[in-house]
Amino acid sequence: MQSFYPERFERDMGCTEADWLRWLPGAVGDLHWKLQTGTAGVRVGDGALGLKWQVAEPRVIAQVSMPRLLVSFRFGGVSDSERQAFMTRFDLYMQRGGG
Repeated sequence: MQSFYPERFERDMGCTEADWLRWLPGAVGDLHWKLQTGTAGVRVGDGALGLKWQVAEPRVIAQVSMPRLLVSFRFGGVSDSERQAFMTRFDLYMQRGGG
């Protein structure tokens, strides 16, 4: 997790669009949100978060190919503390790992 999340930032995520769409409802939790093709809007407190994504070329390392999704985050009218709380939950939910 980060200690600060700016109002606007981009991420290069290692997932397919199908993965993203499957995980997004859980990452957003009980907040009201609306899905459209390649975008979503989320109500965060009195403000909003706009998400926009596009599929990118996979990252290839030797014989391993990892899917990539470029995601843009745009908060409007969301305080630093609300942004931090939302993104902490979002990041924990989206975190994937194995062992």
